[in-house]
Amino acid sequence: MKKKILIVEDEPGILLSLKDELESECYEVIPAEDGEKGLNAARDKMPDLIILDVMMPKLNGFEVCKQLRKEGNRTPIIMLTVKDKEIDKVLGLELGADDYVTKPFSLREVVARVKAILRRTEDLLDELNICSIGDIHLDFRKYEAYRGEMSIELTPLEYRMLKILIMKKEQVITRNDLLDAIWGEDEIVVSSRTIDSHIANIRKKIEDDPSNPKHIINIWGVGYKLIP
Repeated sequence: MKKKILIVEDEPGILLSLKDELESECYEVIPAEDGEKGLNAARDKMPDLIILDVMMPKLNGFEVCKQLRKEGNRTPIIMLTVKDKEIDKVLGLELGADDYVTKPFSLREVVARVKAILRRTEDLLDELNICSIGDIHLDFRKYEAYRGEMSIELTPLEYRMLKILIMKKEQVITRNDLLDAIWGEDEIVVSSRTIDSHIANIRKKIEDDPSNPKHIINIWGVGYKLIP
């Protein structure tokens, strides 16, 4: 079955170029010309990945990304924008985007990133499947997390970070190692403070007392260690 890619882009030339390139790679492409149409398509068409422009009419890309994550939609998102400031990249990532490409870009670069994210998503599902951290039960096949009957909402980046920590459980993993594992191959400029921010968010969701964590332990001056 073909993977479905939703492209939300208000510039017709870029939308058509991306559509043609991805279809040549045997992906099924769903086009949307503004943020509102993109949001509705993400809800209705169940794409495997979303390519989302930031500067758009009606709803910008940040607003679409934020709304999808708020609704529990965990579809991987690549943000497209002419902006190249680190703060804009970090904002997109903090809202739950998985990658960030700055215009102008090469079509082959976008395709390569699409393939990389879809491959990582498949690896995430295949390698971990189901596991637990304390009384938190994680199902990486469905991107679901529960404490008892209560659902816990985690972003795709938080799942990815937990995957790395779980695979290295009871071992110290440095902030640089986390940066390299999550963003290094894509050459995105992200500071170690972003790692700390994501860890803090994860602790709020899975720790009984986030200020005194029992599972994700800070190793001062080095990084973090997960104790299941």
